[in-house]
Amino acid sequence: MDMDHEFDIGPEDAAWRERAARFAADHVAPVARELDREARFSKDLVRAFGAAGLIGATVPEADGGGGASYLAGCLIAEELGAVDGSIRGFLAVQRGLVIQPFLDHAPPPHRERWLADLIAGEAIGACCLTEPEAGSDLGGMRTTIREDGDDVVIDGEKVWITNGNVADVLLVFGSVDPSLRTRGLECYLVPADTPGLRREPMPGQDLGHRASDHAHVVFEGVRVPRANRFGPAKGGYGVAMAGLGDGRLNVAAGAVGAHRACFEACQAFTRERRQFGKRIGDFQQVGAALADMYVSLTQSRLLVYHAARLADLGKDNAAVVSAAKLAATEAALDAAKQAIQLHGSRGYSDELPLERHYRDLVALTIYEGTSHIQRVILARHLLGKDEGPKE
Repeated sequence: MDMDHEFDIGPEDAAWRERAARFAADHVAPVARELDREARFSKDLVRAFGAAGLIGATVPEADGGGGASYLAGCLIAEELGAVDGSIRGFLAVQRGLVIQPFLDHAPPPHRERWLADLIAGEAIGACCLTEPEAGSDLGGMRTTIREDGDDVVIDGEKVWITNGNVADVLLVFGSVDPSLRTRGLECYLVPADTPGLRREPMPGQDLGHRASDHAHVVFEGVRVPRANRFGPAKGGYGVAMAGLGDGRLNVAAGAVGAHRACFEACQAFTRERRQFGKRIGDFQQVGAALADMYVSLTQSRLLVYHAARLADLGKDNAAVVSAAKLAATEAALDAAKQAIQLHGSRGYSDELPLERHYRDLVALTIYEGTSHIQRVILARHLLGKDEGPKE
């Protein structure tokens, strides 16, 4: 299938996709299973990722990036997602939840200190949003930020912070006035060596994304200058939402990649595997499952590409991103389950990446806003503001 022709992908975007595919094949595929088995985050892989120019691909050239389109960014995430969800997840955080706020809100000294290293993979960032009692409901955040002269003091805890244990710099969200809920949130840059900052791995073993780093982060009287604030006073919610929008599109594109990998594995296997004297793909139920997998893959891909193209045109794509994230992650999870069933005992072992894709895809329906939250966002968009009963 000529993907460029089918989806109207231009040569510049295709070149970025090919660069990502080569990186995934040469650097990620050879180590993905080992890193997953060992539950080990690889800084060497991150540095290679940055050296390939892929972390900052969509960062404007004037800011030290590649100047690629949002569509190219989705193609990169798709290629990574087709090979390994952990490195794709790292990209979603580093690019969407860390670098994007730096581009939009970082005070000049912090931009000069950190941005180039984040793009190059020489520094790692983390975004500290989720708390034990505040996941989808950011207004329920209990981390507090209080002013003390020219400083602010941060107290609280965060959980499931991707890159949290390995980050050199953290963007920390908290409330200056909990009664204001989301209108009281602010965001501050906290270097990892700041006194009072304590980090530890999340307990237990993760179901998926085992080569990612997930941390429990505690702030006990963490003091940073007020000049470390990102965005305006009490403007933290807007900072968070902009980053999450970028991250959600990356998640959706990564889901398309994993979906594609599962489909292509099933396509090859059902052509080659023979039972009862014929290819198993020629059995009606198996062929129908393959057809359904292809249809849902195409639908997801079109939604993701549409959301990216809207962004490239400078148009509001928030609702389409939510639709893409919802549809692509749910469809990919179904495809991974179907792929394991079609492969039988072969799919049950980690000798093939199918079971790893399945485990990773469960998480994609949860983080960057659960499937339930995406439905809430879409319902609000579709219904608009409640103007009260008509008289």
